[in-house]
Amino acid sequence: MISVASGKGGTGKTLVAVNLAISLAEEGYAVHLIDCDVEEPNDHLFLAPVMNRSEEVALLVPRIDEERCDLCRECVDFCAFNALALAGDKVMVFDELCHSCGGCSLVCPREAVREEPVTIGRMECGEVNLASGRSISFCHGLLDIGEPKATPIIKRIKEEMKPEAINILDGGPGSGCAVMETVQDSDYCVLVTEPTPFGLHDLRMALGMVGELSVPHGVVINKYVPGGEGVDAFCVEAQVPVLMRIPYKREYAALYSRGGNLAQEIPEWRERFLHLYHGIAGEPVPGEVVR
Repeated sequence: MISVASGKGGTGKTLVAVNLAISLAEEGYAVHLIDCDVEEPNDHLFLAPVMNRSEEVALLVPRIDEERCDLCRECVDFCAFNALALAGDKVMVFDELCHSCGGCSLVCPREAVREEPVTIGRMECGEVNLASGRSISFCHGLLDIGEPKATPIIKRIKEEMKPEAINILDGGPGSGCAVMETVQDSDYCVLVTEPTPFGLHDLRMALGMVGELSVPHGVVINKYVPGGEGVDAFCVEAQVPVLMRIPYKREYAALYSRGGNLAQEIPEWRERFLHLYHGIAGEPVPGEVVR
């Protein structure tokens, strides 16, 4: 499993994940791409998958049977997330704070707490059919507007990983719970950054995250300009391998803005993304060329 992450948004995670998936598929590998940026998924915009399955994702949240409840506070005192509160003669439930641990129903001495599913989003899965006749298996999650918890949807779509394929997980921005859930248990994490002060600052945080998770990792520098903000120097100092540099070019920006992909429209980039994969897999890689 290869996860693609970054400390901030807009660095090029989607570009790397999508083009890596295309390059591997065109080479004959079985590829499964999962867009784990469930708040703002966009891999589908560059691949136009044909969706053939949709499933709601729900959380179990408590509901209080007021006829059984004697206001003993056991459930309120148990909840570490303050999702339950005793107000006068009623126990109030705040769905958005609930983490669905089920503990409140277990500690209730009068069995006055039941759980019911509340939908927070959905998962969609399908197939990407490339012009060459090759295909990419595809899934993404979609968090409902206003819902605060992305992690349960990410957990669900990770269950769709295929052991026979190269699973590529495109994560969201930052280094919070949702990204940690995406990266956790990865065989390798590709951290995408950009040569800006914010890019370097947030790369440091992302490196701390993958270090805590003990996930092997390397860096892709997108919008690369030689010496830009000292990202190269930082990676040398931190002993983090730079897997690829994607130059800052108007041509690439224009291609991306119209939904095109480097690996499909500029053939040399397919080879470079294959080199990226072989480097991650520990296989011999020809020297990288930066244009």
